[in-house]
Amino acid sequence: MAKTSTKTKTSAESVAPKAKKATPSKGTVKKPSLTIEDACETALSKLRELDIEHGLQADLQWCLGSYRADGNPIGLFQMLDRSIAVFERERIAKTTGVTAKLITDLSKALKA
Repeated sequence: MAKTSTKTKTSAESVAPKAKKATPSKGTVKKPSLTIEDACETALSKLRELDIEHGLQADLQWCLGSYRADGNPIGLFQMLDRSIAVFERERIAKTTGVTAKLITDLSKALKA
């Protein structure tokens, strides 16, 4: 007769079931929305990329520096509002690079 090896479980292995790894459900994971500072940075970079509204670019840059110095975001809200209006005009004119998603993301940051 041939020998057969059987593996026996120790008492600790048989008592403790394997724990499942906790994975977050897809519905609970949220993408962080843009902060007002990030939205202004995005608007400024897009204005520079399109090479339009140099005065608004300067105002945005100044307001970002001012915000970083004193933490008062009122200027950022005003400049972002102006930027959204410019991007909406450019989107109507079919300017390449100005998307509806850009405008909605900036608008969400303005309302948040």
